[in-house]
Amino acid sequence: MTIAAAEPVRFEDGSAVRVRVESPAHHFRTPAYIQGHVGVVDALCGVYPNPESLAHGGDGLPRQPLYRVRLRQTDLWPEYAGNPADTLLVDVYQHWLEAA
Repeated sequence: MTIAAAEPVRFEDGSAVRVRVESPAHHFRTPAYIQGHVGVVDALCGVYPNPESLAHGGDGLPRQPLYRVRLRQTDLWPEYAGNPADTLLVDVYQHWLEAA
């Protein structure tokens, strides 16, 4: 049995990460409104084929770790009128994250 190539897991629960800023011409799965912002890894969801590759008929390799990242809503929307402690959880693939 062959195991598909996968990127090694780089972050653990509690790691501070920054979502990279990019607007590639092809399909991408990271919302623009979180790009450039710093959050904290809430959980590793697993390792999956890269959906950006699959969307263009690719093989999805190397597979990418997928994290649930917690971001403060007041960081995303400075005019946010809710509780300052409110957060947003977003699933983000590792190749969109860097250590913060």
